[in-house]
Amino acid sequence: MRWLLSWRLRRKGVHKPVTPREIDAWGATIAADYLEAALTHRSWAYEHDGEHLERLEFLGDSILGAVVAAYIFAQSPELDEGDMSKIKAAAVSERSLAQIARRLRLGDFIKLGRGEEMSGGRDKDSILADTVEALIGATFLTHGVEVTNDVVLRHLIVQIEAAAKMGPALDWRTAFEEKARSLGITGNLTYEIVGEGPDHARVYTASVFIDGQKRGTGVATSQKQAKLEACKDAYHLLD
Repeated sequence: MRWLLSWRLRRKGVHKPVTPREIDAWGATIAADYLEAALTHRSWAYEHDGEHLERLEFLGDSILGAVVAAYIFAQSPELDEGDMSKIKAAAVSERSLAQIARRLRLGDFIKLGRGEEMSGGRDKDSILADTVEALIGATFLTHGVEVTNDVVLRHLIVQIEAAAKMGPALDWRTAFEEKARSLGITGNLTYEIVGEGPDHARVYTASVFIDGQKRGTGVATSQKQAKLEACKDAYHLLD
């Protein structure tokens, strides 16, 4: 019955109220006004007037980057600037933050406008990632640096440690270009992207080329990820 109720709520465009259980899972309380804004997408705000998450997202993005960078710097003295940057980029990527949001079921609590609701906005990586960043900003404004640092690492340490073990998967484009160059394959890298399906279930197929020669293909639900999948395919095809 619980899944049926959740499905009905989503069909009606009703967001769930935040309970102490969700606050505990996040790791810190948040002042009511900030929490309200952090869980309000601009599509809802445009339809109903009021604050939305984008200012908090801006703040949270900066704090997130600083906390993760400081952690990597302290924990990995053997890494150079380039390697640290790649690990940080993977850990704080849209895909990584969306995974955190799904673990916390944040999609159930976001206020969305009718258009975003109908197009599956509650499970879009971009909206989920933006919400995580907004909640980080809201946590900082409520508690300051120390608590926010603890909350960020509570959710990001797993991503940071996983990123450190990814090897070429940290940056498939760079890995592919470097491997191709080592084999004497040089030239301009370009993509072709084709999208198919309805807006709420769009799928993109990307092909990557070097000087017009197709080297790999990737499929994903975002253009950015499809490009990475194409470079991953191209990297392995060079073996």
